[in-house]
This record gives sequence, C-alpha cells and structure tokens, in this order.
Amino acid sequence: MDPSALNIMDATAQAELVRRREASPLELVDAAIQRIQKVNPQLNAVVWERFEKARDEARTAHLPEGPFRGVPFLTKDLGCTTAGEPDSSGSRFLKENGYVASVTTELARRIKAAGFINLGRTNTPEFGAVPTTEPLAWGPTRNPWDTTRTAAGSSGGSCAAVAALMVPVAHGSDGGGSIRLPAAACGLVGLKPTRGRINIWPSTEWLTPVSVQGFQTRTVRDLAACMDFASGSLPGDPMPPPVPVRSYASEVGANPGKLRIGLWNRLPATLDGSLHPECEEAVEQAGKLLETLGHSVELAHPAILDDPKTSTIFNRIWPVRLLSALQSFERKLEKKAGPDNLDPDTLYWLDRARGVSATDYVVALEDMDTFTRAFAGWWDHDRRGGYDILITPVTGTVTPKLGALGMDSARLKTSALWWPFTAYFNLAGQPAISLPLHWTKDGLPVGVQLGAAYAREDVLIRLAAQLEQARPWSARIPPVHA
Repeated sequence: MDPSALNIMDATAQAELVRRREASPLELVDAAIQRIQKVNPQLNAVVWERFEKARDEARTAHLPEGPFRGVPFLTKDLGCTTAGEPDSSGSRFLKENGYVASVTTELARRIKAAGFINLGRTNTPEFGAVPTTEPLAWGPTRNPWDTTRTAAGSSGGSCAAVAALMVPVAHGSDGGGSIRLPAAACGLVGLKPTRGRINIWPSTEWLTPVSVQGFQTRTVRDLAACMDFASGSLPGDPMPPPVPVRSYASEVGANPGKLRIGLWNRLPATLDGSLHPECEEAVEQAGKLLETLGHSVELAHPAILDDPKTSTIFNRIWPVRLLSALQSFERKLEKKAGPDNLDPDTLYWLDRARGVSATDYVVALEDMDTFTRAFAGWWDHDRRGGYDILITPVTGTVTPKLGALGMDSARLKTSALWWPFTAYFNLAGQPAISLPLHWTKDGLPVGVQLGAAYAREDVLIRLAAQLEQARPWSARIPPVHA
C-alpha cells in the first residue's frame, strides 16, 4: 500500500483497507506517524506522542475487531483520559507537576473498542477556557489554511490535525462551541451531540450541564459511524436521551424529507457590531442551497435568543464549573495553582467564578431551565407548528489572527463576535453541527451551523449528508498538509 495514498482517505475508507487486508494496522499507523512528524512542527497540533505504544498496539493480534480496526486517531488533551497517561488539559499547572490520569473514561474505552489506535493528545487552551488554542503550556496551534490565524478552540489541536491530514478523525469536546468553532475555522465537520448522548464515566463531567464529547471529521459518514459506537448511556446516568431508532450510519444518504428551516442571518440583539459579510453570505447561500434541495427556508429564530437575560446565563455557570475543576486537580496534586502557573484568561474566569454565590449559581441553573423550555418550544410541532432546523453562521466573523482572541478588554469584543451562536445549544442540550459550506475569497473556510430539536442527531446527519453530496468539501485541502 502506497502510504501517500492514505492521507486523503477518511477513516471509513482506511478501515475498509484493513478489512480487505489491503493494508495492515501497522502500515496505517506508521503512515500517520510520518504525516504528523512532517506537518506538526508547522502547526503544533499534537502535544504528546505515544507513537511506540501505538505501534505495539497495531502489531498485536488482539486488536479489537471494531468498525475502525487499525485506523489512527488523536485525542484532545482535555478529558477522555487513559489511566497512566499524561493529562495536562492545556495547563502549565498540570504539565509542570507531571499530572497523570488515574482513570480510563468510558469514551476512551469505546474509542479503543472501536479499533482506533491513539497516537497522542492534541493541543487545547488551558481547561478549554477560551475559543482559541494558544496555551502558555504548549504554545499556539496554527491554522493549516493560514498559519497566521487561530485554529480556534478549544478543540483546535484536533481540528488542525484532521484538516492537515495527519489523521482522518480526532476526539473533541464542546462546552460552548469548542467542537463547532474549530471545525468552522479548519473546514471540517463537527457535531455537538445531545446532552448525555456520549458517556464519559468515570471521569466527572466537570462542565456539566453544558459540556459534551464528540469528534472532528472530514466526512459525514465518518461522523455518523463514530456516533454509533460512542453513543449510549450507562446505569445511573442523570440525563440519558432517547435511544435512536436506527444507526446513525444508516441516516447517511437517507431522504430527510421536506424540512421547515428557520434562518438567522444577523448577530444577537445583545451584541454591538454587525455580522461579517462573509459569514452572512455563508448562511444565506446555504439557505438558498437548502431551498433548491426542496426544503422550506424562512427568516426565523427562537424569540428567547433576543432576551437580554439569555446572554448572561452561560457566563454565570461555566466559570463556576471551571473553578470546581481546578480545585479538584489541586486536591489530587496537593498543591495550589496561582498566577505563576495559570494563563491570564483562566484567571479572568476564576475571578468571575469567585464572585458567584451558591444562590447565584442555582438561580443561573433555573434561568437555564427557563431558557431551555422556551428554546425547545420553537421546535415543537405538536403544540406550536415548530421548525425542524435552525441555520446560523457558526461564527460572527472570519477566523481571527493568532493573538486576537482573549478575555482582556482589548480583545473581548473580537472574542464575543467570534462565538455568538454556539453556546445556546449547550445551554439547551440540543444537537448542532458545523459544516464547511463556504470559503472566502482569501481561501478561508467559513462554517454554517445547523441545529435540531433535542435528541434529533438523526435529522442533522440526514441533512448534512444531503448538503455534502450537493456541495462536496472533502477534496478541499489546506495549504499546510501532509
């Protein structure tokens, strides 16, 4: 098998080579390692390598007979841990103290059982605290479409690696847009699943109730197949969503029917400024494409998104969960973190968290519940003649330069414009997907977000596959690639 032919194959195609014995797991792993070694110095996407362990796993006769047997994989360095292996979570505090995970999460177990071979961990901002991957612990990850720009965050390392063809699929997580934002910046498919769809026990989901786990892929079929093996609750799960009626893989190519789609082509009323023309064009062109595919598209969005209180909910919940996570690490290491080993943006959020009382936090959760009910009602066909899909840009501006995003006063406005549409789906627990449906004149990808009702990943996958067939994107390769 010619290793150079592997780089453009998605995970499904690589797994088929192994099944047909046209390539061995070791050949796939060796080729991926060569690609990482070639490209990673330019992008800084992979921050911890387990190459020799991966080769040993590829050689074994006991490699799991899962759907992706022998296919190389990368794991985000935030959650999804394997016992005995490093977990820095993008933090100097954990890196400098040599923190090693004590548990293998349920998702890590399922990834291994699916046959994937993990080659290492990918860069992430400290504790996923900002929508750009520039931690002081590891340095910035660069965007393969333009290395002066961010790969976004917090799954920026994973997205840069997949976009640059190092591996065909990688793990990500999404607490406010952290799968969808980097997917948009890097020209990939990124799904935030329904809350509780993918279980990661026994790791505590420290960003619950807003954070979920998922994957970054180049094709919809890879995403669907990953959702099939990763989904499923365990006894005791607090929020198990309904079990899908059939496999997600079977939804690829299935007729989505005629859908009622609301299109949102402006910034939320609570934000100053205006939507970047390229982002506006991206969503409007996607709306026109959906109409040509037989769907009903109209300017509409849930009214609750215009409520000023809505924009405050996330920032009253997320920082408190971040503080709780840090304190958990401090207890395990029996050391305190401080300004000397925490990033400035993390310190910003921790300062916010310390100003939230227990009562304030409970009130924020109550406000989230009120929002969720109003937001979900927009999709309710039985009572309100609801919609099937909400389509928005993923971002309010084109991908910023490295150094432009942060929580200080000089960069706060740009940061707010970068992620105005994604966190609503984290608050409501509903699924949303980023698709690479637009490129700027300068060759930068611009993502379009499709959101569906609670537990309706099936609708999103059907529609995403239909759009992928109508406007294919996987042949678009960034300037920096293996």
